[in-house]
Amino acid sequence: MTETPPVIEITELHKSFGSLEVLRGVSMSAPRGHVISLIGSSGSGKSTLLRCANLLEDSQQGEIRFEGEPIRWKGTGASRHPADRAQVLRIRTNLSMVFQQFNLWSHMTILQNVMEAPVTVMGRDKAEVEAKAREYLDKVGIGDKCDAWPAQLSGGQQQRAAIARALCMEPRALLFDEPTSALDPELEQEVVKVIKALAEEGRTMLLVTHDMRLASDVSDHVLFLHQGRIEEEGRPSQVFGNPQTARLQQFLSATRAA
Repeated sequence: MTETPPVIEITELHKSFGSLEVLRGVSMSAPRGHVISLIGSSGSGKSTLLRCANLLEDSQQGEIRFEGEPIRWKGTGASRHPADRAQVLRIRTNLSMVFQQFNLWSHMTILQNVMEAPVTVMGRDKAEVEAKAREYLDKVGIGDKCDAWPAQLSGGQQQRAAIARALCMEPRALLFDEPTSALDPELEQEVVKVIKALAEEGRTMLLVTHDMRLASDVSDHVLFLHQGRIEEEGRPSQVFGNPQTARLQQFLSATRAA
């Protein structure tokens, strides 16, 4: 039986912004049905790695594979970029991203926000998409807000709408970039509950988070990034319960004291 390739596989990835080297040879994989959490201090490269995985940023060196298919590049170094625009669009529609800021269209209702990309980008049937959109809004607990405008919702509700929007694309993987950091603690728990439920469903997820409890609860594998490299990685029980490096010990001590 042929082993299923990881949904996302990254090998020796390098990314710089001018003279600032942000990723320095990072390798990771996200097998189907696994939750991979990326933790580390601000500026460690977590969000950049996520954006490179979703091809929102071009990397200068290294390989990215989506379900075994390598991204095709042209150029080298700072001039490197994907060679096949159609490939990028196809892969990106299968990797739905949920950002720190909710990025909802203010002039559209919540239902219209969730439906927009599947209908306009993917050309799916509007009636089918609407049924799915309502289903996903129910799933995240705001099915009664379909006709509301984003400004009428709390931050937690807006982020749950953003998650429903990502789900409505029916992606192979969900990518979360600090999905709770813009929320106060009470609203944060609304979103945490949704993410935990998605993890229990066996969805493939990459999660950049400052919430160590969330990372511990939902992850199959945790990566600790420091200065653009993976300093330590392993199962949550290993990373949080028995950290090996002084830098990870220091980071966890600081987060527990906060």
